[in-house]
Amino acid sequence: MGWGLLVVGCFLGFLIVKWVVRSLNCWYYERELGERRYDLPPGDLGWPFIGNMWCFLRAFKSRKPESFISSFLDRFGHTGVYKLHMFGKPSIIVTSAEACRKVLTDDESFKPGWPSSTVNLIGKKSFVGVFDEEHKWLRKLTAAPVNGQEALSTYLKYIEESVVEALEKWAGMGQIEFLTELRKLTFRIIMYIFMSSESEHVMEVLEREYTALNYGVRAMAINIPGFAYHSALKARKKLVEVLQAIVTERRERRRKNSQTVKKDMMDALIDAEDENGRRLNDEEIIDVLVMYLNAGHESSGHIIMWATVFLQKHSDVLKRAKV
Repeated sequence: MGWGLLVVGCFLGFLIVKWVVRSLNCWYYERELGERRYDLPPGDLGWPFIGNMWCFLRAFKSRKPESFISSFLDRFGHTGVYKLHMFGKPSIIVTSAEACRKVLTDDESFKPGWPSSTVNLIGKKSFVGVFDEEHKWLRKLTAAPVNGQEALSTYLKYIEESVVEALEKWAGMGQIEFLTELRKLTFRIIMYIFMSSESEHVMEVLEREYTALNYGVRAMAINIPGFAYHSALKARKKLVEVLQAIVTERRERRRKNSQTVKKDMMDALIDAEDENGRRLNDEEIIDVLVMYLNAGHESSGHIIMWATVFLQKHSDVLKRAKV
């Protein structure tokens, strides 16, 4: 009986402490809002400093990453807007199509922004680190070299051959980890597009560093040895060193031979110039490369994976896609 009461007492004590600490955390962030705090959507700011990151990371690493959002819907109703604490900052998330449409189309009320930890990893001169006119300038200057129809059509044959080669290789490997193989494929393609490089050694080195970089993007910003964010900062430093050497070598080669024919996207970025004669400097080129190569390593692989999963689940859509 004594042990039972002790266990119950400890459990109740933990619940009380949990409620007090989380309530104080909520009060700390909302007190400066005054009466406006009553206009905040429902939600939970979690623990001090940690916020909701434990729940987020646990869901992200599970087989059901959507469970993180589902927990807010279950606890606070289907409002479509919730308050929480992510990446060291009190935040608002939107989950409904209507709320997302409002945020993405109302440029007067909402401005793009990223956690400082993410900016430090991807680059202060990349799309995630610049805003307003500077963001428009950078996007405009890099749009044609990177996303233009002429630029993309140049690589369609290479992309098709790479995909066919990968599919044939996977067919003979038995059971594979699909996302891992997709990452390697998309990273190889984007490496070739940007730097005309198919060197297995170079790609393995960069792919390894990008893996560490992305673990840090999704982790808490704790810059202490042993934590993912610290490893990501080291990976970022190595990536910058490698890319700086490549950019320097490319500029030197072009200086010696001004008639060099453009071969890849790096040449296009070096040549990109606005109507006022302004060009990208090394830091801007490197941060753009870090950003796009990261997209080739992460975003493209995940998109292809989920497209494959959903097509497999919906045979009617798959049938129409084959037509």
